[in-house]
Amino acid sequence: MYQRILVPIDGSSTSSRGLDEAIQLARLSGGRLRLAHVIDELSFALAMDAYAGYAGNWLEELRANAQKLLADGCARAAKDGVEADSVLLDSFKGSVHDQVIAAAQAWKAELIVIGTHGRRGLGRWVMGSSAEHILRMAPVPVLLVRAPESAKTEHERFTLPSGELASQ
Repeated sequence: MYQRILVPIDGSSTSSRGLDEAIQLARLSGGRLRLAHVIDELSFALAMDAYAGYAGNWLEELRANAQKLLADGCARAAKDGVEADSVLLDSFKGSVHDQVIAAAQAWKAELIVIGTHGRRGLGRWVMGSSAEHILRMAPVPVLLVRAPESAKTEHERFTLPSGELASQ
């Protein structure tokens, strides 16, 4: 059974659901988790926008938030008796999915567990799908954990350039 389970997390309810599933699997199999968080160009650009006028270091702020997210995830696993460590991927070397796959290969993961929003149609095309890319390119099995219905609904709605709301 799976002994080395990689779990990419981003702080969303969807990734939290993926973490819960990974904790259950590791507890049943006696395996361990490695939690991974990726800071990529998009998250850095969004932070710059969110902190406009703030004279601090945006990357350090993102790293501090990511470290807290990873520590909280490890604490959740430990509470359930599952060994977990974490890795922050902030080198800006490639897309989120490329970095997750590289982390899985470097750690010799046997399974990747990912929460997915389950976007369809135009929403998926606009937002992209890291989970789909990981599923297609990963050298190990991938378990996709669907978002709760409330999270799916939130993420299927987005604003079109004209300001209109769209929903799939």
